[in-house]
Amino acid sequence: MVKKMHIRQIKILDTTIGCLGVFMLPVPVQSNHLSNQLSLLLIRPGGIGDAVLLVPAIRALKKINPHVHITIMAEQRNGGIFQLISGVDSILCYDRPREFIHALRGRYDVVIDTEQWHRLSAVVARLVRAPVKIGFDTNERRRMFTHLVPYSHDDYETASFRRLLVPLGLDDGLVDWGAPFLALPVSASVKAAGLLEPLDGKPFVVVFPGASIPERRWGAERFSSVARRLVENGYRIVVVGGYEDRAEGEIIARAGGLNLSDLTTLAETAAVISRSRLVISGDSGVLHMAVGLDVPTVSLFGPGIAAKWAPRGEKHIVINKSLPCSPCTKFGNTPKCLLYARCMAEISVDEVANAVERLLGLQGKPEV
Repeated sequence: MVKKMHIRQIKILDTTIGCLGVFMLPVPVQSNHLSNQLSLLLIRPGGIGDAVLLVPAIRALKKINPHVHITIMAEQRNGGIFQLISGVDSILCYDRPREFIHALRGRYDVVIDTEQWHRLSAVVARLVRAPVKIGFDTNERRRMFTHLVPYSHDDYETASFRRLLVPLGLDDGLVDWGAPFLALPVSASVKAAGLLEPLDGKPFVVVFPGASIPERRWGAERFSSVARRLVENGYRIVVVGGYEDRAEGEIIARAGGLNLSDLTTLAETAAVISRSRLVISGDSGVLHMAVGLDVPTVSLFGPGIAAKWAPRGEKHIVINKSLPCSPCTKFGNTPKCLLYARCMAEISVDEVANAVERLLGLQGKPEV
């Protein structure tokens, strides 16, 4: 509940202070001080998925300029992702007042707002003391930046974040954007190993039944049917998620496995995923964590834009019914569905199970 209250409060601030600020604040003076990149502030509000897909850009920044000091301004709900990478020197949360004030008092050579649409972070970027301010040119937020970057829903989000580095002279040919790009703390790996002991070393598949909105949920019974097929083929099931996923996790885990919902931190969840053979998930932060750990995935898309969010590569299968009414989510807003999320409901158990078995077949049969 606290988490949801935080998100609701931030959205209220965006529609009030954010919308007012982008019109009231003066346009920043244009600057060409792009050669000075000793200190950089990256603003990344929002959920876990955005944070994960920003990581390759952070690694690229450090690669082209190893001496740059990188500060991340995130939210409490996604800040943990930036602890899973090297190259970040400090992490601040702008939904913690003291840390927010600390960021505003700092001086930076460059500030990059990675938010795609909402205005509050653009206002923050304008207030931060930095001669170079980079952000997406998606609405009136453009007034807050010295350097504007185009944005398209047809581009994979990692490519969009990569584009934010072009004003700094990024050469794509010098950067490896492949996975894995997340690293695990030793403590998280040790905790995950302990939680997985009841499986006696048997291979397992991770299931994440949760979603940020109800329209993206596929349903515990369907996931449970897939889980039973996997157990028949020698695999175990491990369910991950938060407190709100606990009840569905119990239903799914009855097929044969563990329900770790609400029992792991973000880093520990990543450590569990890293030991799995595959992850089954809807469009979620957990899905993108699996991609960042180079773990195969089967993902279920409906309201979300697959071109923008769906994993790429041979290790990943995306199931999307591509109904005329989907995708309908745009810039984080999903309209009320009058068709009871038909785009998700029409994804069959057989489709998901067959996709999982196809990917697992590439790894060979488990030893039972």
